[in-house]
Amino acid sequence: MNTKKLIEDDLKHIWHPCTQMKDHETLPVIPIKRGQGAYLYDFDDNRYIDGVSSWWVNLFGHCNPYINQKIKEQLDTLEHVIFAGFTHEPIIKLSKRLCALAPKGLEKCFYADNGSSAIEVALKMSFQYHKNRGQKRPLFVSLENSYHGETIGALAVGDVKLYKEVFDDILLQTIQAPVPKDQSEESAIKAASGLEKIFKEKADQISAFIIEPLIQCSGGMNMYPPLYITLARKLCDHYDVHLIADEIAVGFGRTGKMFACEYADVSPDFMTLSKGLTGGYLPLSVVLTTQKIYDAFYGDYSEFKAFLHSHSYTGNPLACSAANATLDIFENESILEKNQEKIALIGSKLEQFKTLPNVQKVRQTGMIAAVELDVYPIDFRVNLKIFKYAFQKGVILRPLGNVVYFMPPYVITCKEIETMMDVAYEAIVSLNRL
Repeated sequence: MNTKKLIEDDLKHIWHPCTQMKDHETLPVIPIKRGQGAYLYDFDDNRYIDGVSSWWVNLFGHCNPYINQKIKEQLDTLEHVIFAGFTHEPIIKLSKRLCALAPKGLEKCFYADNGSSAIEVALKMSFQYHKNRGQKRPLFVSLENSYHGETIGALAVGDVKLYKEVFDDILLQTIQAPVPKDQSEESAIKAASGLEKIFKEKADQISAFIIEPLIQCSGGMNMYPPLYITLARKLCDHYDVHLIADEIAVGFGRTGKMFACEYADVSPDFMTLSKGLTGGYLPLSVVLTTQKIYDAFYGDYSEFKAFLHSHSYTGNPLACSAANATLDIFENESILEKNQEKIALIGSKLEQFKTLPNVQKVRQTGMIAAVELDVYPIDFRVNLKIFKYAFQKGVILRPLGNVVYFMPPYVITCKEIETMMDVAYEAIVSLNRL
């Protein structure tokens, strides 16, 4: 295959996400031919460590033989069926397993097909719950610096200006609460005090408070302690406000436990899951919620309490088969336990970054680590420089502004972790020479 022709055809017809397409006048798009394990291969058979899990979705490597097999088996039986009034075995099996794994009290599953859609479901479901009980609560609260997706509702509860500011005129009006600035308990207590102030003033107008537990991923990998989640849960209970836990990026072992809420021993009213749910194979998302919330929508047709929300590919059997295969691997291969060695190695490798003069902070939660650099002028394009350097060395890194982060698939070896982080170190050192 002619790589140059692929690039030309791509740029002629395709508009890529989160991209200023003019950049591709000097930085070509990169055609990928195949994947295997922690690596992606181009058409010249050069290989690259996927240090970002292909946008945080891949858990058990590219072209995982077991997940491949299970999808192929399902493909010969049922590829898709409308999910209104119909069901199928893979989704029943998956739902039972998710409810058993999730924090206590999350007993019902509502499916969509991507993370942003799951957020939309949770927001609408929370609002309608209160409306079904005769209350109008048009407001939602989220954390400063938060990110929950890029559809209109999800964007509205986010707070990353880069994504949100241009659309302010058409977004829901939401309230942002102070976010803990670091992983100290003092920071958590201070931020919770700010949340309580909001609740005291407007709780009767607020449907839900939404958080990314422990790590604000798109918000520069800002990390905060479990205590904040504990305090937020207590405040939500006291003021009768729903708690939505957006575990789309941090769920399925990224923090070291299956779900981040486990660190606080907290059960949210809604938990949204996607990304790693299918091991990085197919689009699928789910909102888990409680029997109490489900019951508020249950009644005779004439009461018009039903939750009228749907997606064409809701509960796709192929995606559910990939998700069941992903959970099989967690169960059969003791993944969370095995990851502890890799978590410790990532922590030890972070130490070298602390010696660099252009590094402000380093932080880690489980299999996610971040190195925050000095703030550079926007035209310096520090993230692009690091991407280019690392890619030339066989590692895919995609910094968030001045934050270099690591979120590799769990199949990465200790040797590959060392390579990934050493290349990042060299890339950061190289900035001082520019």
